[in-house]
Amino acid sequence: MSRIVDARQLPPEPLEIKATPEECTALAKRFGLVRVKHLSARITLTRDGPSVRAAGQLNTDIVQSCAVSAEDLPVRIHEPIALHFVPANAKQAEEIELDAEMLDEIEMDGQQFDLGEAIAQTLGLAIDPYLEGPGAAEARRKLAEQEPSGPFAALKDLLGK
Repeated sequence: MSRIVDARQLPPEPLEIKATPEECTALAKRFGLVRVKHLSARITLTRDGPSVRAAGQLNTDIVQSCAVSAEDLPVRIHEPIALHFVPANAKQAEEIELDAEMLDEIEMDGQQFDLGEAIAQTLGLAIDPYLEGPGAAEARRKLAEQEPSGPFAALKDLLGK
């Protein structure tokens, strides 16, 4: 999902970004989701010296598999976006202490940055990789009751010897 923005010509109004059906399919594949139903973001861009700050909100509805039972679960994500696009030579090499309030810094390519990719990465970070649905406890119980199988099952008999 690419949306190239020129830092020299920032829009005065907030940007409304909506993923196309093809982009939703590609995002689902990229992040191992069953489906991305829709993705939209409203972003305000402001100049901060040679850099650009992006602030807004990501809204999406996805379908994700339960980490235990693999059942399909609908998930709604509303994620704040706070990014700082900086010129490539502006990043500091010194070690600093980060806190939750600091913006993510992303290097610009010359005077351009890819706002769409930054939004896609925000989605990737917002996805719960260990999402469990209502059937997770039952699936866990069934797995615990199964007889061990596979190459290590034969080693089980050796434990008592």
